Amino acid sequence: MRFITPSLLSFLLIFSACKSSQKAASASGQGEELAFTEYRELDTMVISAPKLSPDEALEEPEVYALPVYNASFKRVHDLLHTKLDLQFDWEREAVLGKAHLSFTPLFYSSDQLVLDAKGFEIHSITLTDSEISPDYTYDGKKLSITLDKVYTRQDTFHVLIDYTAFPSQSGGSEAITSDKGLFFINPRNEEPNKPQQIWTQGETEWNSKWFPTIDKPNERTTQEMLLTVEDRFVTLSNGLLISSDKNDDGTRTDYWKMDMPHPPYLFMIAVGEFAVVKDTWNGIPVDYYVEPEYEADAKAIFEHTPEMLGFFSEKLNVTYPWPKFSQVVVRDYVSGAMENTSAVIYGDFVQKTARELIDDLQNEKIVAHEMFHHWFGDYVTCESWANLTMNEGFANYSEYLWLEHKYGTDEADYHLINEWSGYLSSAQGSNAHPLIHFEYDDKEDMFDAHSYNKGGSVLHMLRNYVGDDAFFAALNLYLSDNAFHAVESHNLRLAFEEVTGEDLNWFFNQWHFSAGHPKLDIQYSYDESAGEAVVKIEQQQDPEYAPAIFELPTAIDIYLDESSKERHEVRVREREQEFRFKVSKKPALINFDADKVLLAETSDNKSDSEYLFQFYNSDKFMDRFEAMSYLRETGSETARQLFLDALSDDFWVIRAIAVTSLGEDLTEEDKEKVRAMALNDTHSDIRAAAISLLTEVGDEGVVDLAIALIDKDPSYTVISATLDALLQLDKEKALAYTAKLENEKSGVILEAVSGLYAETGDLKYLPFFVKNLENNQIDGYSALAFYTNFFTLLKEVELSAALEQANTLQRIGLSEGQSPWRKLSAMKALNDLRNHYQEKAMSPGTDQEMQKSWKEAVQAISAKMQAVTQAESNDQLKAIYINQLQLIEKP
Repeated sequence: MRFITPSLLSFLLIFSACKSSQKAASASGQGEELAFTEYRELDTMVISAPKLSPDEALEEPEVYALPVYNASFKRVHDLLHTKLDLQFDWEREAVLGKAHLSFTPLFYSSDQLVLDAKGFEIHSITLTDSEISPDYTYDGKKLSITLDKVYTRQDTFHVLIDYTAFPSQSGGSEAITSDKGLFFINPRNEEPNKPQQIWTQGETEWNSKWFPTIDKPNERTTQEMLLTVEDRFVTLSNGLLISSDKNDDGTRTDYWKMDMPHPPYLFMIAVGEFAVVKDTWNGIPVDYYVEPEYEADAKAIFEHTPEMLGFFSEKLNVTYPWPKFSQVVVRDYVSGAMENTSAVIYGDFVQKTARELIDDLQNEKIVAHEMFHHWFGDYVTCESWANLTMNEGFANYSEYLWLEHKYGTDEADYHLINEWSGYLSSAQGSNAHPLIHFEYDDKEDMFDAHSYNKGGSVLHMLRNYVGDDAFFAALNLYLSDNAFHAVESHNLRLAFEEVTGEDLNWFFNQWHFSAGHPKLDIQYSYDESAGEAVVKIEQQQDPEYAPAIFELPTAIDIYLDESSKERHEVRVREREQEFRFKVSKKPALINFDADKVLLAETSDNKSDSEYLFQFYNSDKFMDRFEAMSYLRETGSETARQLFLDALSDDFWVIRAIAVTSLGEDLTEEDKEKVRAMALNDTHSDIRAAAISLLTEVGDEGVVDLAIALIDKDPSYTVISATLDALLQLDKEKALAYTAKLENEKSGVILEAVSGLYAETGDLKYLPFFVKNLENNQIDGYSALAFYTNFFTLLKEVELSAALEQANTLQRIGLSEGQSPWRKLSAMKALNDLRNHYQEKAMSPGTDQEMQKSWKEAVQAISAKMQAVTQAESNDQLKAIYINQLQLIEKP
């Protein structure tokens, strides 16, 4: 599923609010203590214990228990077809539904049917073949129906359920912040600047909040969906739109049909006043649903979608299998994005203008992620949430594949470094768990950096080991053999073994079924007497949390000089292991894991001269990046020259590191080179960084340069940097240009404007802040900066006016529809305001009447903050409010 947005992921990492999956403790008997005899025909296990001495008999016996095991759902019935006829009560936020369901017993005969149906009012149930109303019981979560007879696997029976669903309770996970299943947005039209919408989020098992089903990932069914809505609304669901009929009461009924089976958690609907921009690929519809003001930007928002469909189809040698590929942007989405079959939902963070999207690859990565799910997740689906990486690991790796194809290996490897970082920071000690994780506490905990980041990284290592041809041939076999079925890790292993002819249990056992990763200390030396290059590897991972020894096939490159490189394929299989290679002279560089594919924490003990050689002689981004990261800390003259040389590197990230690493001691020649980069570099981040560097060193020409760029550069990132330069060096000119930018949509620009206005201290700019407090383009770090700048002016206004704005901040904090960043930013502004008045109330010599007013203001703001904290349903945000803002939650 669910793509975790970078902004939300950063938010979770910054405030250490991520939930960590805790490995469940398990105990097992030792062979010498217990003898086990298994009687399979009785489906039981007899335990015979050895005789105990009298002293031993007095000891309290040790308690043994099976480890926690979250098994795949035991299927009793096969759900063949689902037809839903839905209307919506916006006032009550209710779904008025009729569900027509078709079943057959999977194998064993049955006269009982159990369905997932959470929070329903059941009006009637009918077995439509016999027109009988069967007996049933319902506990608010499970609907148990007594059938009219015992059905065999040769039989098919049909059930009609008339119900009303109230998907109002919430909960969630790191990747999804609520579990309502179906969401009414602005249902009573009480928020004038927000559209009315309905959309769904089914994963993990929340679609049963709005229709009765077998809500498990190893179930799949064909689908029909009839949606009756006001005629002003556009609808979207899985499959194709078969008909759209207007009714006499001003409503319209749209009929959507998906005639290929897919899991119930991937059912979706979206209702809203969307603009629909049409595209095609290979004869199938490719449509983009956006808010009307973004209609002209829709193809930029979902750029390269048709090209991606072709690329992945060709790479896998399996043509995109579904009848359409639609993408819709909705408000207040509780996840990053979701791969609903043929109809992907995205949060509105992707909805940007073409100008905002310059050099921003985030949308492309998300589109690739959700699209690849249509092979890995929709076409072939994990059979249990313990196997979630069979969906998410592949989707994660699709981002690498697309970047590699479209922008080159350097861009893909830069992405991979960030994926490694996300996993490694979350997988220390007991926080590590197996990739296939049967012992999870809650299925929602599976949506973490293991299932995503580690899963994708493991696939990258497997690809490197078997080679590209075998890797993609095995994926093709895996997809072909398991089409429209549920899978587990072993299905993937068997496909790779069939293609390669090799037993790969060793690989899957250590990477899929064991926790943790290697921690490697690597030492290099030259044995002059033997004429040998020596590499010593020590695996230092704690055996309590990971295998003591990982088996690591890898490559070692030995550079004798700039023109001579030898590659040696090795296999690390010991806790401490030494490799020796005959060489004609002392190597200039020895490079372990030369392809840079191992998911490991590595201490690579190289000298300054070796890192310098590595930077200038390796064509891999990761090698150059590693060398720069090390040498940046030395502050040496040779390092400084390296960064100047790196300004000309072909890859923008290397140039960015170089620009941001140069200090104030630039020569005029250096400055001229940086000025040229500010004007002409092909990447907007580099142009912006060059402006910032020139500003930092006080370059005399930077004001004129900034003015030239602000009028001609298309990138908002660059415009923001030029505004900052003018703010520091010529405020009058900065204010003149800022006035022209107040109405831009870009959150980056509005953040820059807010900084300038806050710097002036002039209250005439306060309305600008008030107007944009709930601007959905101001999100992430921009939201934190914007609200902080708002506080800078707010603290200077009259007390009564400040408290009025505190009410607005409280409302934002209480709004379920706001992004986590804006809610957090509003609470931070409240906290800053409270502390400000607390300091004023405690200042000596203050008028007593004013002291009283300020103390009352402190109490009033504290009460607002307590109200927001107590109402917050997002556990991560709530923890931040309590711990970071030092609130005390009242019962």
